[in-house]
Amino acid sequence: MLRTLSIRDFVIVDTIELEFSAGFTVFTGETGAGKSILIDALTLALGGRGDASVVREGAAKADITADFAPSEQARDWLAANEFAAEEGGALLRRVIDNAGRSKAYINGIAATAAQLREIGDMLVDIHGQHAHQSLMKTEAQRVLLDGQAGAGGDVKAVTLAYKAWRALARQLEEFETNAANVLYERERLEWQVNELEKLAVKPGEWAEVTNEQSRLSHAASLLEGAQEALAVISEAEEHPILSQLSSLNQKLGKLAGIDTGLQAIVDLIEPARIQLQEAVYALNDYLHRVDLDPARLRSVEARMDAIHSAARKFRVGEEQLPEEHAKLAERLSRIADASDIEGLRKQEEKLKTAYMEQARRLSATRATAARQLSDAVTKAMQELNMTGGRFEVALNAGEPGAHGLEQVEFLVAGHAGVAPRSLAKVASGGELARISLAISVITSNATTTPTLIFDEVDSGIGGGVAEVVGRLLRRLGQERQVLCVTHLPQVASQAGQHFQVAKGTLENGKTASRIDVLDAKARVEEVARMLGGLEITATTRKHARELLAS
Repeated sequence: MLRTLSIRDFVIVDTIELEFSAGFTVFTGETGAGKSILIDALTLALGGRGDASVVREGAAKADITADFAPSEQARDWLAANEFAAEEGGALLRRVIDNAGRSKAYINGIAATAAQLREIGDMLVDIHGQHAHQSLMKTEAQRVLLDGQAGAGGDVKAVTLAYKAWRALARQLEEFETNAANVLYERERLEWQVNELEKLAVKPGEWAEVTNEQSRLSHAASLLEGAQEALAVISEAEEHPILSQLSSLNQKLGKLAGIDTGLQAIVDLIEPARIQLQEAVYALNDYLHRVDLDPARLRSVEARMDAIHSAARKFRVGEEQLPEEHAKLAERLSRIADASDIEGLRKQEEKLKTAYMEQARRLSATRATAARQLSDAVTKAMQELNMTGGRFEVALNAGEPGAHGLEQVEFLVAGHAGVAPRSLAKVASGGELARISLAISVITSNATTTPTLIFDEVDSGIGGGVAEVVGRLLRRLGQERQVLCVTHLPQVASQAGQHFQVAKGTLENGKTASRIDVLDAKARVEEVARMLGGLEITATTRKHARELLAS
């Protein structure tokens, strides 16, 4: 439930801090005082769209904060998205500066507007003053019925099943139409894949064979060079370097015994001798490994030619041939499966069957909800001065679609003895407003959203009907927190908490809205004003007290 709402520099609001209680609360005031601005501000805090135009003239930014006692579902969402607060609340904040930049916060942590909307849907359900207009659209009627039925999961399953079925059906149609082209493509891919399978190039093989070819083709030069180096270092008939260095090191070692100044030079020469000895060992090992093998060289060069030729044929680099093979094989697999027309038909029939099962399950759920909603709204119509009227939710059979097998249509008969016809065609403005209100109250009663807001949904209603509307909303307020912007005294008198919205003038001369919570005496004055206009008489006050006491 909504506990507090703080609004700063929003449209014509300077600063407002409101505290709310459970039950039924109303907002009243003169036309243009800013009653609906409160709903607009709350909508913004719940992730609604906003721009620089919402910032009060002369202010740097608009700042709206709404504090909620969250439902169990909302608490789970906060915990799952790492927004949970120690005190267990849900503090939603939205800031928009005069350049149109927006910031959002949940429990003091930066969030996105989408996250505000997601948590907001679990906290508040807003019925706008133009809600009855959306009832004219068949799409809105279907969504409302599915929501009343709790069929969101079934609708998603039907949509997914339909998309899968139709995608395969289109694929089947395409292959049946282009069977010759498919066959040609399959034959071409089979030839390409067979060519690459015969060649069987392994990942990294091109680098290996090029390195081996280079080594084999230069084997003679490599052997000659290694042998020459070995001879110069250790095997020359006259004065090999290693022998000379060893002799020199021994001689200097003896002289270092006479003059220690030579020891540093000995220490430098000895590592060089050791390194040369290691080079001799390495050269001997290399000479044992390098052989002249003309047959192996021819084999490696033939392999290189085959790989190079294939790479040119497939227009890829030599090292990319294994990847190309995998890609072509996958395409062949797909087209082979797809070109199996009979297999494709069986698969399409299987997906169609799965869709029809899901769609029929949804149809059964809708049929039950349609009967319940029809009965409930018809009953409410009798209370709303539409005696003998009847409301029906028709499920008209249609072509299989993403939303099921039927079209949802709201039908209404304004009085007894008349066949129900489309709501959009037969309901007058007043009737439509009353039916819309009845549907809003009934469908809201079926949801778990803790806070319900009605923004002048009672427009077009008056007299005794307005009193019935007030009682309906008060009854709903016994189970949920209900906030209502109204211009009807009969509705306002039923509330447990009453706020008055009025325009005032700030010290700087600018106009701003203010909101006051009314005590018992002030409520009499406000309801009297709503009954009699600007001139409040003893009679209107008496009538106001009677309404409040009823």
